[in-house]
Amino acid sequence: METIIEPLRALDWNDVEAVDSAARKAFDLLAASKYLLRRALNGLPRNPDLTPLCEHYDILDKIVLHDDPESGIRLRLHIFGPGYHDRPHNHRWTYASNILRGEYRHRIYGEAKLDTGVDVSTLRAIHVRHEQVGASYALHHSAIHAVVAEPGTVSLVLRGPAINDRFLVMDAKTDRSWWQYGANQESLEDAAKKRMSPQRLEELIVLLGQWDLI
Repeated sequence: METIIEPLRALDWNDVEAVDSAARKAFDLLAASKYLLRRALNGLPRNPDLTPLCEHYDILDKIVLHDDPESGIRLRLHIFGPGYHDRPHNHRWTYASNILRGEYRHRIYGEAKLDTGVDVSTLRAIHVRHEQVGASYALHHSAIHAVVAEPGTVSLVLRGPAINDRFLVMDAKTDRSWWQYGANQESLEDAAKKRMSPQRLEELIVLLGQWDLI
């Protein structure tokens, strides 16, 4: 994965144009060299640095394929389960995504003040996209967005270094908003709850093979 990550280390991750351009090249390299994903996934169960970073939720799995602690860059696979949808939120880091399988409806919202005093009821989508196989995009860490994914959707995610230690989640149904923090501020109990089991990781590797993604 070094050949993929190396050109990204010098990026200004606040420059979304530059992130998008560099990420597209990285995604094209991965598409042309599927063995890189296969090798990374097959070696993952024996990697004590990466397996603790993989996360399982009821409707989403996150597999970390590469972690570069020096630059803060990570390459992940996101696998969406039935019923996946999220609330409007921003991120702690700028990232780029590439859809490998399935599709999702992607809402990008207008400007809102990123604090818990925001009036969530005034939040309106200004851009709605259908991200389908082959689509890629880059999103600044300050942007507010939400995704509704088809079951079995798989995306590659290149995330840059964390710019902030927290991100804001907004719930229009309850008109509430709250901060969520990075893993380094989680309790051991909370971290353990979302850590992917070895059995789940093996299941996903088999599934990705069946889907001809590796």
